[in-house]
Amino acid sequence: MPEHNLAGALWSPIGCEGLTAQMMHGNGMGFNWEGQYDVSLLDKHAQWRDSADALSPSLKVCMFVGQYGLERYNGRYYARAQNIARRARAGYDRALSDFDLLVMPTVPVLAQPIPGPDCSITEYISRAFEMIGNTAAQDITGHPAMSIPCGMVDGLPVGMMLVGRHYAENTPLSGRRRFRSCGDWRTF
Repeated sequence: MPEHNLAGALWSPIGCEGLTAQMMHGNGMGFNWEGQYDVSLLDKHAQWRDSADALSPSLKVCMFVGQYGLERYNGRYYARAQNIARRARAGYDRALSDFDLLVMPTVPVLAQPIPGPDCSITEYISRAFEMIGNTAAQDITGHPAMSIPCGMVDGLPVGMMLVGRHYAENTPLSGRRRFRSCGDWRTF
């Protein structure tokens, strides 16, 4: 499915500019949507400004890239990425018209040991972003997806991602139940 490969490029402007506007400037709530706003959660989230040094390096990079895109390009790349994201969604919709679930590795690499506390910022950020290669597509398309452990390699778990159709959130859950009924995933 070639549209899956669009996700990484689309995730950068959608993810970084979107999180900067929604999560950081909008204090986790954003603006212009109807529904219940959790004011106490908004107040708590707004406190990040008082302790920004404690934010993770990967979040700081996303905020920097997002703010740059919003200020320098006025959200243009976010808007273009959202327009192109419709193709990725359509590709997944086509694939899911023939199947109830799509199954793929949760991450495109085997699990790695967690970097030590003294690792470089470059290693920390590289390791954080190496994991989103497959999950970014569902961030972009909005398809319901979940990861379940399905085996072990070198003592570390391997994740299997189940992706369902829009408005069919129970399908990945059902797939998980069926997989779990096959036995203990640690022995597969």
